[in-house]
Amino acid sequence: MILADYGADVIKIETPHTGDDTRAWGPPFASTPAPHPAPSAYFLAANRNKRSVTVNLKHEAGRRIVRRLAESADVLIENFVPGKLDKWGLGYEQLKETNERLVYASITGYGPTGPYATRPGYDVIIEAEAGLMHITGEADRPPVKVGVAITDLTTGLYTHGAVMAALLSRSRTGRGQKIDISLLECQVASLVNIASSYLIAGKEATRWGTQHPSIVPYQSFRTRDAYIVVGAGNDGQFRKLAERLGDRCPALNEPRFATNEGRVKHRDEVLSALEAMFEQKTTKEWLDVLDGLEIPFAPVNNLQQTFEHPQVKHREMVQEVEHPHAGKIKLVAIPVKFSETQPTITRAPPTLGQHTREVLLETGYSDEDIDAFVKDGVV
Repeated sequence: MILADYGADVIKIETPHTGDDTRAWGPPFASTPAPHPAPSAYFLAANRNKRSVTVNLKHEAGRRIVRRLAESADVLIENFVPGKLDKWGLGYEQLKETNERLVYASITGYGPTGPYATRPGYDVIIEAEAGLMHITGEADRPPVKVGVAITDLTTGLYTHGAVMAALLSRSRTGRGQKIDISLLECQVASLVNIASSYLIAGKEATRWGTQHPSIVPYQSFRTRDAYIVVGAGNDGQFRKLAERLGDRCPALNEPRFATNEGRVKHRDEVLSALEAMFEQKTTKEWLDVLDGLEIPFAPVNNLQQTFEHPQVKHREMVQEVEHPHAGKIKLVAIPVKFSETQPTITRAPPTLGQHTREVLLETGYSDEDIDAFVKDGVV
């Protein structure tokens, strides 16, 4: 989707009749008139700016269609189990014979080699297996998954960057290449400083909730009616916080809390003082108290509050598009702004097979060819 947002003509190959599994991942679904199937909100979240072509890859004629598309493609992205596309004649070594400029990105759960290569990989499974779930949640509670499929998202972001790098390399060498990327490796890499603490110091990680293992205070606090997050990333910010809170929390002015090292050492005492104080007022009242203070703080917003946030509105993070069956729908807008080539949502997430005939005609097939494909169950 990111590549499509930035101007690539992305052709999404789907199974006839059923399509991408996420089309049925609901409720909720967008409202559509009969007999059109209602698209799930999940599918709509990740498929804007793409064209949908249905191809039966179990049919040799279907595989020939994909091979023909690959002859002129810049990039092919696939996430089949390792070896599946090779058996169908659609592996990298086979396709590069007719297109040496092809960048072939292969996404798997665990990588194409090694003892776990044949295992299916799903976001929540990898969150658990690659350490993320172990460090997510409150210290005295069971581990939890992140609220969105963050391992999938991280892998997509790594893939996007890798594809762009491969295209830059091709501009110098004239040759494409295969990119091997897995959910497991992307999640291990995304442990960042937590992984580094273990590798450098042998320090086993624990769950901290919203707290930070190395900075105090840096977390959410319960207020009279909700929650607020406050962070003091350095000693200067902490002094500003202590001065602003003044008599509301006099304990913050104790000399032993003057440095972050001291605050980490005396974490329980610092946090107990702040927790008792924040419970005395509402979140809105605390936001007013902290207004203008040059430290990070924010309310814990629900989704309604998020999309009504004045900065979210100012940055135009919601865009309306016209869906072929659901009419006007709202989508999260493209988050990156460009000064010269600003991307936009030009295509609503496609209906299943919406562009099959259009793309096949562009690829050199005739209407008669396509009619025969439909009759034979190829598309």
